Amino acid sequence: MKALLRSAALAGVLLAVAAPAALAQSGPMPPEGGPHMMMMRHGPVLNLSAYGETRVAPDMATISLGVVTEAPTAADAMRQNRERMTQMMAALKKQGVAEKDIQTSGLNLSPQYTYRENQPPLLRGYQATNQVTVIVYDLTRLGQAVDATVAAGGNQVNGISFGLRDPQTAENAARVAAVKALKAKADLYAGATGLKIKGLQSLSEGGGYSAPPPMPVPMFKAARAEAMDSTPIAGGELVLRVDVQGVYEMQP
Repeated sequence: MKALLRSAALAGVLLAVAAPAALAQSGPMPPEGGPHMMMMRHGPVLNLSAYGETRVAPDMATISLGVVTEAPTAADAMRQNRERMTQMMAALKKQGVAEKDIQTSGLNLSPQYTYRENQPPLLRGYQATNQVTVIVYDLTRLGQAVDATVAAGGNQVNGISFGLRDPQTAENAARVAAVKALKAKADLYAGATGLKIKGLQSLSEGGGYSAPPPMPVPMFKAARAEAMDSTPIAGGELVLRVDVQGVYEMQP
């Protein structure tokens, strides 16, 4: 029995000594970020990242429009706002905007005060605000649609953004460009190190995103009874980007 115990203890010591050695054979951990080559038991490995972009013209726009009214009483402020908003939405529909593409995004009623020095605030009336988010698919009529809402009583434009109804085609083009860029980078490192690419071990995709150009700001002209040109709004182009990471196995 004592002999068995001594044998077990000796085996435990040998295992404790062998474990760090086995870990050491697996090679150092790769550094954080950037391309790096790792020496593994099966050979050197090249870890790289790259990205691909594609540029396309937008085919839709999302714009926030609204009506702000003030009146001595809350009821009057809401009534005036309701009438002007109804006219504004009717004008949008006349410009070809479908009812499903008009969504209320904000509705607010708040008292308005005049503040005087060393005196309590004086209630001067109420302000009603109603905002809608509108999707326009015919960008050639976007400026006309904005002008029509202003003519119908709208007095707020809070922002505009452009997008794609079906971004998948553009995203896939960016993916292809990213993989080609990754392979080109791997070939470059292979030539610089004198090694050859044995094969791609893994490939992963990071978060793709769309980087639009600077947001265009509509510039309104003074309303006139006669016909006028529509507000100039430029859609520019969208930049869709996809990031990829790959691990290549190398050989002499």
